[in-house]
Amino acid sequence: MKSRLLGLAEDLRQSYWFLPSLMAVAAALLAGGMIWIDDHWTAAWMDRLPWLYASRPDGARQVLSDIGGSMITVAGTVFSVTIAAVVYASGQYGPRLLSNFMRDRGNQVTLGTFIATFLYCLLVLRTIRSPEEDGGGASGFVPNLALLVAVVLAVCSVAVLIFFIHHVPSRIHINSVIEDIGVRLLRELRRRFPEFIGAGAPADAEREDLKTALDAPLHVSPDGAATVRAEGSGYIQVIDEDQLLHSAARHDLVCRLRYRPGDFVHAGRPLADLWPADRAGDGAQHAVREAFALGSRRTALQDLRFLIDELVEIAARALSPGVNDPFTAVTCLDWLGAAMSDLGRRDAPSPLRRDDQGEVRVIALPDTFGYFLDRSFGALAQHCASELVAALRFLETLGEVAAGCEQADRLEAVAELAGKMSLMAPQALREPDGGRVAAKGAELRRSILARAAGEAAKPAAAAS
Repeated sequence: MKSRLLGLAEDLRQSYWFLPSLMAVAAALLAGGMIWIDDHWTAAWMDRLPWLYASRPDGARQVLSDIGGSMITVAGTVFSVTIAAVVYASGQYGPRLLSNFMRDRGNQVTLGTFIATFLYCLLVLRTIRSPEEDGGGASGFVPNLALLVAVVLAVCSVAVLIFFIHHVPSRIHINSVIEDIGVRLLRELRRRFPEFIGAGAPADAEREDLKTALDAPLHVSPDGAATVRAEGSGYIQVIDEDQLLHSAARHDLVCRLRYRPGDFVHAGRPLADLWPADRAGDGAQHAVREAFALGSRRTALQDLRFLIDELVEIAARALSPGVNDPFTAVTCLDWLGAAMSDLGRRDAPSPLRRDDQGEVRVIALPDTFGYFLDRSFGALAQHCASELVAALRFLETLGEVAAGCEQADRLEAVAELAGKMSLMAPQALREPDGGRVAAKGAELRRSILARAAGEAAKPAAAAS
């Protein structure tokens, strides 16, 4: 249930209707409250202020009609401008960036402000009564305080319109788009991966069945395990690890996951393996199935690869022959380099997840530095190899990533990519550019491997 609620909350954050709807409801409540105040307290004090005198029925109707009519017109214009910006951004940067613009709070608040102001004026307008409509009353009913609030809302709407005119061009600027993705990626990395603290503890001796499960291919169930199969099709948006741990501990089971958040599953495919199978009854399998929330699209809620893939897609499009914009690709490489440099200084969580008693209950797919490096720089190597500016920046960024790594296996992964670039560039670039990139890549690879050998020798020297 928690996973589905988290998925629903993410969908609402990305929706273009939810926040404007809340603001419209708030406007309706504000209109009702202001009318009630006007009905119970007189607004005669306004007549004593020359710049704030009380309005009469005809004048109040005219003011509210003008404000309401202009607000709904501007709301339609705002919607049209937003859709045009979204279409442009999707065509230039990729359709997966559509959700970034839909979830933008500036666009949502702007549309909500105009709709809320229109609805407020409409509700207040219908309460105005002239003396004839009031059954022969002296002056009818004019909610002057509510009318004053309508004028204030109109002034605020003008301010929001000025903000919107600046906001849309700045948001669709390519550097702003890339920065938004890069900042979110860095924030999620720092939230999910702890920094290295002290010396690593030796690995505990695990049960033989856990070693077998870790070594077994994902498409093969461990011996004596029951398979939990998906009931629907879609992308895994959220996995509730707390529910998995609680369910596995309650039934005294071990659960091995077969997918990460962001993977696509089809109905009937195995989601997880549970063992021993004699304890994995229908109740246990249902609880595990409920920990997965599926949706029609990937989100960044638990899927770091989604943010990385967005940067990779922008860079790949920029390096395509039809666009040929290497400096946009360089910007993406800079942010990917910042993310990988930060990740290189952090500890990868163990795939073994334990309950409060220290028993292993969940085996997740490992998230390693090499996996994310290959997902980012590995995916862009072929595209960057055919462009001199991008290829040189690719190698420079790899050098910066290697500077922050202190583990031999991570340094070797970076060196492998540098060597890959030195082999691909001469085939994609004409001389002397190809040879220049190849020489720089080979030199970077040698220096990184030398440092990796030194890092690998440190534990052996310490042990002796």
